[in-house]
Amino acid sequence: MNENNKMIANALSLRTPQRKSLDLLEQIVQKITLKPDTSLEEALDAIREIAPMVEDFERKFPSVCFALATGVGKTRLMGAFIAYLHLEKGIKNFFVLAPNLTIYNKLIADFTPNTPKYVFPGIQEFAMNRPQVITGETYSQVGDLLDKTNQDRVKINIFNISKINSDKDSRGTPRVRAFSEYLGQSYFDYLASLDDLVIVMDEAHRYRASAGMKAINELKPVLGLELTATPKSTGARGERFKNIVYEYSLAEAIRDGYVKKPAIVGRSNFDTDRYTEEAINEIKIKDEIKSLQTKLQETKDYQCSQSQTFCAYYCPKH
Repeated sequence: MNENNKMIANALSLRTPQRKSLDLLEQIVQKITLKPDTSLEEALDAIREIAPMVEDFERKFPSVCFALATGVGKTRLMGAFIAYLHLEKGIKNFFVLAPNLTIYNKLIADFTPNTPKYVFPGIQEFAMNRPQVITGETYSQVGDLLDKTNQDRVKINIFNISKINSDKDSRGTPRVRAFSEYLGQSYFDYLASLDDLVIVMDEAHRYRASAGMKAINELKPVLGLELTATPKSTGARGERFKNIVYEYSLAEAIRDGYVKKPAIVGRSNFDTDRYTEEAINEIKIKDEIKSLQTKLQETKDYQCSQSQTFCAYYCPKH
């Protein structure tokens, strides 16, 4: 573990699985060259010396998966990865990919300074020269993005996958691929032309479909970092990822106290064959709402038993 690794782990108060992930990234980038058109075969051989279980990158660039249980702190780990790659390897361009609007908005908030879950607390380099966050809504303002007076500033692009695949103009062209007079090319092509672009994929199992895979490959990053709690492709076959370098399961997270033991709510004698998939999903949603309402009522009952003021306010019938 080098000094940058130690500093980041301490500043971000990384948990044990996060520290192990950062240690593995350190070993990986010491073994491979972070440049465009790196030999995939050579990079794979080098990484397999560290993680023999890796069979294939499954992409057209070196890409490795960190399979961590939900609740362990994948977003904070993203911050650790970005800080390390910048401080140790001088990487200045990052592309963080979200699978949906909810996670997209959460990532933007977490990468914004002075927010409750800011991912770079205590990183002095980023306190003095804050990374510039570019989103799926702001990338078109290219005149403000390419700050020639601050060449050392890290740029973190945060995009929802739909901005690449399905957000199209009237001609059917994805807007991010539309020509920009300022750039002399599209913003997508601008990103693909960078020689130090690193892509970070949250919920990486969502990007194995052909359209998502094709778009990500076309960005031509020097390295891909995939994070997911479900390291297998979606669909009926659900094939396990072949590029997992580290795995920390839900059982381990519960054992180590990072995640509470889950409670399972189900129905007895429920015959799924009698319902369509849509009907089953609707039943699940209604059951979850009922479960949450029950928890809320139990919480109120407990508060009533502890506080007369609370009871008088919320339970006038008492």
